[in-house]
Amino acid sequence: MPCCDPLGLCQYQTSKLVRIQSVRLGSLKWSLNGAILLFICIMMLWNRKYQEFDLVVSSVTTKVKGVAQTHLTGVGNLLWDVADYSGSSQDRNSFFVMTNVIVTKNQKQGKCAEVPSKGRLCRSDQDCEEGAWDQQSHGIQTGSCIRFDVMKKTCEVSAWCPIETQTNPPRPALLAAAENFTVLIKNNIRFPAFNFIRRNILPQMNDAYLRSCHRANDSLCPIFRLGDMVREAGEKFSDMAVEGGVIGIQIKWDCNLDRLMQRCLPRYSFRRLDERESNKTLYPGLNFRFAKYNTVNGVEERTLYKAFGIRFDIMVFGQAGKFSFIQLIVYIGSTLSYYALTTVLIDWLLETSCYSADVGQNYSERKVESVPDSQQCILCVSYVDEEKLRLVKRSRKKSLQNIKPMSVLPRKDSGHLRAALCLLQPDVNADAQPPQDQKPTSDPKRRQPGWCKCGCCTSSALPQEELCCRRSDGACIASSPPFRRLVLDRWLLQAVLLYQDPLSPPAGGAQPAALRHCAYRQFISWRFGFPPDDSHPVIPSCCVQRIREEYPSPDGRYSGFRPVRTVSVPTRNNREL
Repeated sequence: MPCCDPLGLCQYQTSKLVRIQSVRLGSLKWSLNGAILLFICIMMLWNRKYQEFDLVVSSVTTKVKGVAQTHLTGVGNLLWDVADYSGSSQDRNSFFVMTNVIVTKNQKQGKCAEVPSKGRLCRSDQDCEEGAWDQQSHGIQTGSCIRFDVMKKTCEVSAWCPIETQTNPPRPALLAAAENFTVLIKNNIRFPAFNFIRRNILPQMNDAYLRSCHRANDSLCPIFRLGDMVREAGEKFSDMAVEGGVIGIQIKWDCNLDRLMQRCLPRYSFRRLDERESNKTLYPGLNFRFAKYNTVNGVEERTLYKAFGIRFDIMVFGQAGKFSFIQLIVYIGSTLSYYALTTVLIDWLLETSCYSADVGQNYSERKVESVPDSQQCILCVSYVDEEKLRLVKRSRKKSLQNIKPMSVLPRKDSGHLRAALCLLQPDVNADAQPPQDQKPTSDPKRRQPGWCKCGCCTSSALPQEELCCRRSDGACIASSPPFRRLVLDRWLLQAVLLYQDPLSPPAGGAQPAALRHCAYRQFISWRFGFPPDDSHPVIPSCCVQRIREEYPSPDGRYSGFRPVRTVSVPTRNNREL
């Protein structure tokens, strides 16, 4: 359809269908369609594809409960409550519980020796730089090198003295009793698209319920024991409490807001978010420092705490769905393509040996139309000493006689109904025809080309014209009586021309060019039958020469080889050769 043709916009195009009357194929088609329909329905109900979805918007608050008592060397017994072990502040959607601690008491601002470590030892004041500090320093160097203990000397620093010297946390953890602490998680959610609000503390959960519920027998209980959460995350609380870590609390809301199937309840799960193995990280666990200040005799002092603990991050995610007619239509439209699998499978069965070969071949011929590349020319060749047709690619360098075939196909006989016409007129020259095994008279001066097998072909400058009627040495088909009766007989050719055009001039006045062209068509119908689609039948050189001798051109000029695509109709045309 031309792009500039406005009438082309008023056209309608549709696909061509091939209907096969078969009980087996029909039963297979409906069985596959039924299986696909069942699969589509199951997936639609399982994934709720008929619903419109909205993501959750939430807020979380927590309340930790628990009391523990520890004994610290040099300090004595200490009582820890929520204000002590939960840190000075809590991040959004998370809370912290201290499980281990290093305490440095009675620190005052002054001058003291730096803690010795790799690269910090000194021998004289020249090794210390006044005002220097680094990331590992506890203060600013004064420029003096003083004794830290009997064996070591370090640079003097202005800092909170005495400096914290203990680096490894105590084992076991001082606040191992935190395993039995509990936390109440209050989660409020909202789905804006549906204006739906809910909280994880359900309406039937009263004060008596919250005091007695346990996660062991009630998965909806919003009160969690810290040891149980760590255990469900796949960790051991006593090991994790030494250096600390991070535990993720996942709250998933998967809500169905349809009236008949309404359900909107939270599901809790736990996992560890930081590195499990301490020796695989440079700074394992989780810790931070804080201090408590007081004044003694007018001098400010502080107690430094290096706290190790577990941080619990609460992550809320989920969605809610509600029936939507538009989503249902979209899902149905997107799943219609699944029915193409039935066509693909049945086509595969027909094109392979899994089904009847005759039915598959007939189906392919009716449904598939091969269109070759415009630059590719497929030639069809028929030899008198072979029963099948050969399909070869046109070559501009090799002789057509020597090209290897692309494929070999059986010849489909057209019945050659025109042969009956020759039976209506007796051949008066039948006795003068040469025997079938005798070659026709040829010019002794003519030089036989190397590709010729019958001895009657002529040389040609075009490789596509270098074709003999035989693959092996033998008699030429042009010397046979059928060739004389079906191809060269003038009365037959005139009758065929009159049959094709009843209103043409009297048959006796037919021009040699028309008889010559008709003879070409007669040979193609006789030797090729119905050539394969998109192929070009080629008449052997010896036959072309014999037809030209019988019906020559007045000026002695011929157009030569001009291939024409064949079509699947009883009457086939071929241009001048």
